[in-house]
Amino acid sequence: MDRIPILKMGQFLLVTIQVDLYDRLALSLESDLINMVSHTEAKGVLIDISAVSIVDSFMGRILGNIASMTKIMDAETVVVGMQPAVAITLVELGLTLSGVHTALNVEKGMELLQKRIGDDQAGSNQTEEEEDDRND
Repeated sequence: MDRIPILKMGQFLLVTIQVDLYDRLALSLESDLINMVSHTEAKGVLIDISAVSIVDSFMGRILGNIASMTKIMDAETVVVGMQPAVAITLVELGLTLSGVHTALNVEKGMELLQKRIGDDQAGSNQTEEEEDDRND
């Protein structure tokens, strides 16, 4: 069975989808990616769909599921490289992909992940500091 490669880059995972996803491959990617987030303790996932020309409601749902699952596992997800036709199709299908962060390209996606990870860490550090202040 085919697999989509998942690369680890520091605290992030990078997935570049080079083929149109059929249902079984999309489900396999979802499972592999969630397992990899758990195994590597990744803080961010970047999914590059710039080579994807067709997205149906199932694929849109898979992207939303991945974002929700990774969020539960303390990781952020950013989808990059969405072609205009794909964006139009998603809107026409009524899929807003809530919880899915987007960026135009890989570089901007990495910047967004860095910012989101930094914001999350700053928020958790602030909470710890506030708790320390209360205990004094």
